[in-house]
Amino acid sequence: MNTTVKKVVLVLAGIGFLFIAILLFHIITAKPAVYETPNLQVSRIDFKSNIDSLQAKQICADLRTIKGLTSDSIIVKRNVVVYFHNNKITNSKKVFNELMSKRPYEAQRFILPANMANKEVCPVDQNSVSYKLSKSINQFFN
Repeated sequence: MNTTVKKVVLVLAGIGFLFIAILLFHIITAKPAVYETPNLQVSRIDFKSNIDSLQAKQICADLRTIKGLTSDSIIVKRNVVVYFHNNKITNSKKVFNELMSKRPYEAQRFILPANMANKEVCPVDQNSVSYKLSKSINQFFN
């Protein structure tokens, strides 16, 4: 009985050691993902009336045909459509004009007011201890 318990403990310790070794190897050798975010821009179109599910599908289908938009990044809520586009390929004005040429939508392009253009949008307090700690841990592993 005593030797069986020892064997089970040794096997569990070995498995635990193996998992820790694999985790450490992964942390040491893993490289951070590289995204082309400098070219990614978010834009918005405001519709005059609420969008139902049928119209939402139609708008999404129309937007997916426009070059420069990623198909998985179109968000439709009530009377607002938010989409992401590559600003090297297209801009929000071209996307809006092309969408309006497909169907007679009653909408207008959202343009950020001048007083909001320079405001910081990150909701995280960059002076907080938790932000600084997580940033230093991230830099250590990268």
